[in-house]
Amino acid sequence: QVQLVESGGGLVQPGGSLRLSCAASARIFSIYTMAWYRQAPGKEREWVATMTTNTGSTIYADSVKGRFTISRDNAKNMVLLQMNSLKPEDTAVYYCKWMVRQYASDSRPRDYWGQGTQVTVSS
Repeated sequence: QVQLVESGGGLVQPGGSLRLSCAASARIFSIYTMAWYRQAPGKEREWVATMTTNTGSTIYADSVKGRFTISRDNAKNMVLLQMNSLKPEDTAVYYCKWMVRQYASDSRPRDYWGQGTQVTVSS
């Protein structure tokens, strides 16, 4: 079973920056995509950004485009989310999700989620 652990959340003032990280607890045969989602109080979980690992291509939700950057630390098998120019509306619990084949014998990939890390943007 793959466990994903996020870190880096916290309280930041509007206009500030945070960097979130998400690492896996187990070795993984193949990672297809790494993504970030967020869920604000009283709202549904929403997609933030995705990286396709074989091409390195990235896509972002319009609400974060130009402010957030998703990247991968290959050495640490970790995905990062650099968040700049933070706004109060970015306040949410942030989750990472990876689509992986944990073992070569797996017939198809599956999704794994982290437990979430709280980001609060407030003065």
